[in-house]
Amino acid sequence: MYRRRDTRRERLVAEIGTGLRRYSVDAQHIGHAFAALHGLNATDLQALIAVMDAELVGRPITPGRLGEALNLSSGSVTALIDRLERAGHIRRDRDTTDRRKVFLHYAEQGAALAMEFFRPLGRRTDDVMADFSDDELEVVHRFMTAMTTSMGEHRDAVRAARDEPARRANG
Repeated sequence: MYRRRDTRRERLVAEIGTGLRRYSVDAQHIGHAFAALHGLNATDLQALIAVMDAELVGRPITPGRLGEALNLSSGSVTALIDRLERAGHIRRDRDTTDRRKVFLHYAEQGAALAMEFFRPLGRRTDDVMADFSDDELEVVHRFMTAMTTSMGEHRDAVRAARDEPARRANG
């Protein structure tokens, strides 16, 4: 990780890695500031992001899928959803075709709070992206998709390794 970077590619790869780490840390600071302002904890924030991401792609998330995404037990997910619903951040809606199924959505109040807080960041993001051509954005999109997939795979491997001693002790 901390080795000499002699070639242009090695330096560029190192700078991109550093940039990704800085971006991640800054994004966490901004997220924590939003959470603190609204009495949320880190898991609450992760849940809100998961609900928002699911809605953005047109596939609302279920409590079960939220639990899987956050690596939480069903009881913890229920407590989390209850807390976020009471605070006005999310709402539960029953599926119109299968009333047993519940979908989670951003509530209007929660969405308004998030929009107000994150709107300036959205403008900054739009300004940065405006400086890139469509072809450049395609490359960035491909890179970010691959990096996100890689990070998710590593997260899952870490979770599995962390859970393995517990499974052996119980098995």
